[in-house]
Amino acid sequence: MTPGRDAHGEVRLPAIFLVGFMGAGKSSVGRAVSRRLGWPFHDLDERIQRRVGRSIEEIFRESGEGEFRRAEHAELRALLTDLGSSGAVVALGGGTFAQKENLELLKQARTIFLHADVEELLRRCEADEVDRPLLRDGDHFRRLYESRKASYLGASLHIETGGKDVETVVAEIQRWVETSP
Repeated sequence: MTPGRDAHGEVRLPAIFLVGFMGAGKSSVGRAVSRRLGWPFHDLDERIQRRVGRSIEEIFRESGEGEFRRAEHAELRALLTDLGSSGAVVALGGGTFAQKENLELLKQARTIFLHADVEELLRRCEADEVDRPLLRDGDHFRRLYESRKASYLGASLHIETGGKDVETVVAEIQRWVETSP
């Protein structure tokens, strides 16, 4: 697949970037979409961990969120260079798309906002085994979601994941990829 053009005539990257809050399903949906499309899958958080040799939790605990955001931006820039004009599926971290400097890097990208009701997202996060540095308590979770929601709404496509299985979401993404410029 070669780069297409958006409604303004700007060149669009063929890769798709999944954005959304904690628990939205970016990694699980991303892996399934990559299998369906035959494209490589990249999880930005996993790339950061490999690059710096520490877990996300360790980076937050030892160096703080500011240092994590710097590493995240550098890794996103490196990933975009690595991808070039090839198709890929990328799961971004929950805060990646809420950072102005990252939005600038992704302005030509096809982005998909995976969303669900904040209470469902909280239940998913509390039920899984992942240590999430910014999951402190329900009130903080809800405030953080609200602070990022406007950024997520800037994505090219919005897909509701609440009450849907992964394959249903994957089918919606595949239809969009096959019909979008």
